[in-house]
Amino acid sequence: MNLERRSFLMGSATTAAGGLLVACAPEQKEQSPAVTDVVPFHGDNQAGVYRPADQQASACFASFTVIADNRAELKTLFQRLTTKARILTGGHRHDQALPTEELNGVDGAPPVNSGVLGEDVPAANISLSFGVAGSLFDREEFGLKARKPKGLTEMKVFPKDQIDAAWVGGDLMIQICADSQDAVHYALRDIMKATRGQLQLAWKINGFHNKPRPDGAPRNLFGYKDGIVNPASTESLVWINGNSGQPGWTEGGTFLVVRLIRMLVEFWDRVGLGEQDGMIGRHRASGAPLGKDKETDEPDYANDPEGNEIPLDAHIRLANPRTKETSGSRMLRRGYNYDLGVDLNGNMQAGLIFASYQQNIQEQFEATQTRLADEPMTDYIEPFGGGYFLMLPGVKDENDHLASGLFA
Repeated sequence: MNLERRSFLMGSATTAAGGLLVACAPEQKEQSPAVTDVVPFHGDNQAGVYRPADQQASACFASFTVIADNRAELKTLFQRLTTKARILTGGHRHDQALPTEELNGVDGAPPVNSGVLGEDVPAANISLSFGVAGSLFDREEFGLKARKPKGLTEMKVFPKDQIDAAWVGGDLMIQICADSQDAVHYALRDIMKATRGQLQLAWKINGFHNKPRPDGAPRNLFGYKDGIVNPASTESLVWINGNSGQPGWTEGGTFLVVRLIRMLVEFWDRVGLGEQDGMIGRHRASGAPLGKDKETDEPDYANDPEGNEIPLDAHIRLANPRTKETSGSRMLRRGYNYDLGVDLNGNMQAGLIFASYQQNIQEQFEATQTRLADEPMTDYIEPFGGGYFLMLPGVKDENDHLASGLFA
């Protein structure tokens, strides 16, 4: 490797955001491939949050440690991530991933495109959603303690959780979703290349989301339909607003809970179907509440006070008792299945990436999880990782960038 090339490779990570990632000029946009699978990036909210009914097939939840040295470098990082997100979500030609002027004259410079998706990169319904953990605000070098959102704590550990230190932590969460796993891989790799020297990967997990079988909600690895009940987009349970009691810069954002849940599938497969249905509270085949016909039918708890139809400790009954008192603890959920291979005992390491979005972690997620603490299904699952994050407000237009209100 010659000195010029080594200088490029070592120095590119600290190049100013405007130098490394520049939005395409108008004449370059005219050369971009025609795309119809674009998730719009700009808006009041991040577009990757509210897609439970139109959920992409593949996902990655990647948590990073921020290694920027000061507040100015942190702002530059968010500007860089914004520019990269605009490019990735819109689809681009191979020569538009990075500005060619930085590569001119560099002997043996790496290609601007990894080639995973071919030379011209499709949009592939890629959505990129960015969140920050409470640890970012606790770091003295950034001087952001006064702007920390309320309730953005470390992830609470519940009874029977089996937390693995390798699967928690990080200052910044990037949720990547797309139509295919190679598109997710490409986006993550491209972001890591662009932010080398500013971000270090702490942990990541890939997920997949199957098409409904035969219709309705998709199924998790226990075979049950997951995500049947979600609040409508017009409800005020998800987005932070002026009445949320949060710092003004967070308006338009939402709190994300990522909970990595191992499913003990071999143990589950030895349980009778009737007992499984009773633990869930739904018929496996149809997804309908016990005693009902369709997955969209509402359970009638008022006329089943003793749990003769749906057991009192069934998952759906504890999670959402459908009372006036618990209606505010509902949340938006986007679940993905995962498969990490085999453990040392020859058992599958597979399960659910539980992702929920809400205005208030304590009043929504934690309140719900507290009700579920002793449900029978806890014998068949092992939550082992994840975290709490504030998903940033949306980027409004070409002149805005991620977390701009944080630095105002």
